[in-house]
Amino acid sequence: MRTVSRGIISSLSIGDRFGRSGSIRSVNVFAIGLVAVAATSASAGSGGFTSTRSMNVARVNHTATLLANGEVLAAGGTGGLSSAELYNPASGNWTFTGSMQTGRWNHRAVRLPNGQVLVAGGFDASGNTSASAELYNPSTGTWTLTGNMTTGREDFTLTLLANGEVLAAGGAGQLTSAELYDSATGTWTATGSMIQSFNDAGATLLQNGQVLAVGSTGAELYNPSTGTWASTAGPPSNPGAVPPIALLPSGQVWVGDGQLSPGEGDELFNPSTAQWTTFGASPCSCGTYAGALLATGKVLTAGGVIFVPARPYPTEETVSSAALWDPSTVGWTTTGSLHVSRVYESMTLLANGQVLVAGGQTFDKHLGHLVEIASAELYTP
Repeated sequence: MRTVSRGIISSLSIGDRFGRSGSIRSVNVFAIGLVAVAATSASAGSGGFTSTRSMNVARVNHTATLLANGEVLAAGGTGGLSSAELYNPASGNWTFTGSMQTGRWNHRAVRLPNGQVLVAGGFDASGNTSASAELYNPSTGTWTLTGNMTTGREDFTLTLLANGEVLAAGGAGQLTSAELYDSATGTWTATGSMIQSFNDAGATLLQNGQVLAVGSTGAELYNPSTGTWASTAGPPSNPGAVPPIALLPSGQVWVGDGQLSPGEGDELFNPSTAQWTTFGASPCSCGTYAGALLATGKVLTAGGVIFVPARPYPTEETVSSAALWDPSTVGWTTTGSLHVSRVYESMTLLANGQVLVAGGQTFDKHLGHLVEIASAELYTP
């Protein structure tokens, strides 16, 4: 028996998200090009993983959010978990904190400007798509319900905008609708709908204040000033699973190959030229790996799955390999391997520059399928 999961979005950025001037620049989304760059072989690199203490609960399809105090909040997980716990980088310990009002998995979370964490949507414990949302207060360690979304969503995007509002868009079931959360009122209001339905999607806030959403049907840009969406007309070639996505210091966006099997390569989106560039895929030759932007400006990818021939059906086995992508060379280098092979893990950039890798699933050779895990480890560049 195989557990069905969806990937975890890692959408991280460093530096000034809104540019040095703070101004909003327009993006021309009409003249789009798609440029292919030859794949490059990976060379050996530095960095490696060390084990840290495991979570108290095995989690997959959970969220992991960096708090203002440097701790990481892990919440929910497959099966409709309501529990949440905190990771302390100084001690390496995980401790339970208050449980969510609603158990959920495949939900989304963002940290608000006031330090609270907004969690919304996903599946509830009964397996129904949820519209509920709640807030975690780090000062009290408690959760309180806030206004429900206008539409139940899972496999959607949740993005903090420059004005402090939060954009929820798309979702499974061919949803095209989008809505905005106002933390001052605790309410959601409809905004312009997407051009295409988006699920298995990732999103990031660009330096010009717009939002780039990338999903199984393509890519679109949301303009908060007009509340409208525009197609980039050059969609990435990575349908099938939530792609890791990261805003680079240059303002370009790195989008990883989110396919369940090895794809054609990772891609870059340049908002200034509205152009997509395809380059070589991760050297792991696997699918569904996770990714996170390091403080160095490089992108770390780790884990994933490969398909192994077996009877009566091929098996989906996890890998422990990791690699670094360097935007200055548009090339890959290998780096130290995970201690535990895994897929669908969360990856969180810590304030000290390390990356916390937690949970997910690993292949159990004795059972012959993926199982949920609680283990965690740290990557040091």
